[in-house]
Amino acid sequence: DGYYWITGRVDDVIIVSGHNLGTAEIEGAIGGHPAVAEAAVVGYEHDIKGNAIYAYVTLKTGEEVTDTTASEIVKQVRADIGPHASPEKIQFTPGLPKTRSGKIMRRILRKIAEGDTGNLGDTSTLADPAVVDSLVNGRIE
Repeated sequence: DGYYWITGRVDDVIIVSGHNLGTAEIEGAIGGHPAVAEAAVVGYEHDIKGNAIYAYVTLKTGEEVTDTTASEIVKQVRADIGPHASPEKIQFTPGLPKTRSGKIMRRILRKIAEGDTGNLGDTSTLADPAVVDSLVNGRIE
């Protein structure tokens, strides 16, 4: 009808090898794996691709990480979106840094993915500050 409708946040876009990828779409694909309870993805600088995808994944209660869980998640993303949307790094975590109202603090996830853990900014609104320590300690190089 000649109009554009913006249906997602414009700032949650990661440019990987020239492809504009929405974080919600990638998170949805990861969430399609039967063992995944929740996922959050952020971009981080990559020497070749410009940016790459770092995924933080929480599994459902009773599920455990196996030798194939990460590759199954990548396979799921490739099938749903394409190979250009595959996460470069997948960190399994018991929780994500959320505010008391339940919003994921992506700023903290970006800094951890980039290895900039010295100053995470204001963390006073975190519901569970221990989650951040867990993420920093489990960071994938």
